[in-house]
Amino acid sequence: MTMTTDTTAPAATDLTILDRAREIGPRIAAHAARHDAEGSFVTEAYDELRAAGILRAAVPTELGGDGASIAELTALQRELAHHCGSTALASAMHQHVVAFTAWRYRRGLPGAEATLRRVAEEQILLVSTGGGDYTHPHGDAVRVEGGYRVTGRKRFASQSEQGAVMSTMFCFDDPEQGKRVLNMAVPFAAEGVTVADNWDTLGMRGTASNDIDLVDVFVPEEKVLANRPWGVLDPPLQVISSIAFPIITGAYLGVAEAAYDAAVTAASRRPADPTVQRQVGVMRQRLQVAGWALDGALAAAAGEDPSPSYQTVLAVMSAKAEVARAGIEVCDIAMDVAGGPAFFKGSVIERCYRDIRAAKFHPFTPEDTLLALGRDALGVEA
Repeated sequence: MTMTTDTTAPAATDLTILDRAREIGPRIAAHAARHDAEGSFVTEAYDELRAAGILRAAVPTELGGDGASIAELTALQRELAHHCGSTALASAMHQHVVAFTAWRYRRGLPGAEATLRRVAEEQILLVSTGGGDYTHPHGDAVRVEGGYRVTGRKRFASQSEQGAVMSTMFCFDDPEQGKRVLNMAVPFAAEGVTVADNWDTLGMRGTASNDIDLVDVFVPEEKVLANRPWGVLDPPLQVISSIAFPIITGAYLGVAEAAYDAAVTAASRRPADPTVQRQVGVMRQRLQVAGWALDGALAAAAGEDPSPSYQTVLAVMSAKAEVARAGIEVCDIAMDVAGGPAFFKGSVIERCYRDIRAAKFHPFTPEDTLLALGRDALGVEA
């Protein structure tokens, strides 16, 4: 889909965001194996994303971005994952926060426009800690004059090495309302914020999803974006989930597709082998159904402007679970098809085999999704 672009933007934005991702993809792929081996952040990829204007894709056009929809952002991350899974997953975390900020902007909520303008003009990175926090965030907020003091350790903070602002949550014991969750915007430059160097994992090794320590960090009142009930998937979090998880899931589907493409290339050496034919057929079928599931989730999310809906969240989580299971199966079979060469470090299939495992760790996990679907069908409260 061709999108309207900011006429003052660089010439590269005459292309759609998907075209731009395809154009820079080979240059991103050239560094993927090294960053995976080192466990280092995909810095060259982010240089490419900035040069192509991709980090401002979700910013509304009137503020200097591409005004990309959830579906377009999902397709973008899926394409990037064909070249580097870490780049796709890490930047998905930025894209979904920007997309939710655009949702807030369309409702005139405070702080949204200023943040979006910074993303458009400076291409700053927004970092989310929601994957590790979700309904039960780590850390505590204490009310002080003019705002709050917060202390806690945040895990799985992708892009932490280059982040400018984190979208995060803290527990607050309100004397009148009881235990609450405060959503906050906290600059990385704030006093008391420290990024750890502890991201050493099986897969997605280039995402720099380090822990972040916040010790007695002051957050002014105006940077508190929401005050929500503790432990509840309430309407604001339903919207965030409906926006974020299709975009994140697109990255994982792209990883599985990359493994499939590499396996088909390897299988071309023995196309007449019935076993290979069946293995390729299984992979193709699983990817087709997973793609349909993701398309269904995007349809349920109602374009770029989803309303709060637990049923939409369940639809999105169902798609994510299907992509996770299918992706793992596809990457396993891809290694069987390619044989011994795929077992070596540096193989695209070997990297995809490890990267796809991370799909199971985002909320809801595939098993939690089945429980949630069953409880909802039976009318049982969580």
